[in-house]
Amino acid sequence: MNAPSDLSMKNDEVLRVELEVFRREHRDLDEAIRALTDRTTADQLTVQRLKKRKLRLKDLISQIEDRLTPDIIA
Repeated sequence: MNAPSDLSMKNDEVLRVELEVFRREHRDLDEAIRALTDRTTADQLTVQRLKKRKLRLKDLISQIEDRLTPDIIA
């Protein structure tokens, strides 16, 4: 996850591509967490780190979606 925090410097097409990559990584982490927790000897520290990474990705995905979605005044 090497995305700079300043999304304003990127154009919309780059953000869309990154958004798909981050969504895929988020899904992959979800599957990895599920697989680890299904094992009886799951390493809780690894699971916790994966969950934190997944939350950071979720926040980044939200930021990109907000940037790509135009503001509509109701």
